[in-house]
Amino acid sequence: MAELINLGKKFNTRQQILATAQIYVRRFYTKVEVRKTNPYLVLATALYLASKMEEGPQHIRLVVAEASRLWPEHALSEISKLGEMEFHLISTLNSHLILHHPYRSLNDIAPTLQLTGEEHLVAHNVVNDSYNTDLPLLYPPHVIAVTAMFLAVVVRSPAPPGAQVQTAMLSADALRGAMGSLGGGRSASPAKLAKMVDWLAESKVDMGAVVDCTQELISLYDLWENYSEKACKEGIGRFMKGEKLDR
Repeated sequence: MAELINLGKKFNTRQQILATAQIYVRRFYTKVEVRKTNPYLVLATALYLASKMEEGPQHIRLVVAEASRLWPEHALSEISKLGEMEFHLISTLNSHLILHHPYRSLNDIAPTLQLTGEEHLVAHNVVNDSYNTDLPLLYPPHVIAVTAMFLAVVVRSPAPPGAQVQTAMLSADALRGAMGSLGGGRSASPAKLAKMVDWLAESKVDMGAVVDCTQELISLYDLWENYSEKACKEGIGRFMKGEKLDR
């Protein structure tokens, strides 16, 4: 989804709009084969549609212009193509376009757990990273929010200089260590961890789901350690040329 985020930066897009667009793309590709579409057209359309749904609309001409400048080799210069893809996207999603995100649950629960500003930021970034996985399609928003806060409390990793806001600033190894924290592992704030454990017990949040979400995030950060955006783009370019989708 890095390319979607790059397009969103052209418009100073709010994070919630990007999150909605990312879910649109994931839901769309659960029903449509990637190799039968122009993925860049789908990304631009998802951002355009999400901007309207989240009350931050961008003019279609501006979206097409920025997309064609960002991806000049992928035939995105025609407004009609984006308009047609918008109808296709809406139809494929069965017009289910209103989404609920973990950000609201995070903001509501964080004061109760007395998260510091740094912990709140790390939790927010973990939520951002969750959109690079299938978690938003598999678990309710509050479970993802609780997972993010749990990790922010038990993994006290300072942000490296110049770190991008989009990353959670957590390593896969640190997350593995966090998995043992409920059993008495290391924690920068035992009292705060105890408070969170008590709150989780009273809240009846599905801890099995929280563990599953944590494992999925570990897998994501493991993948990122060896991820090559260049190789991914080259692969997409090859199949687009093979299917003649770049025309």
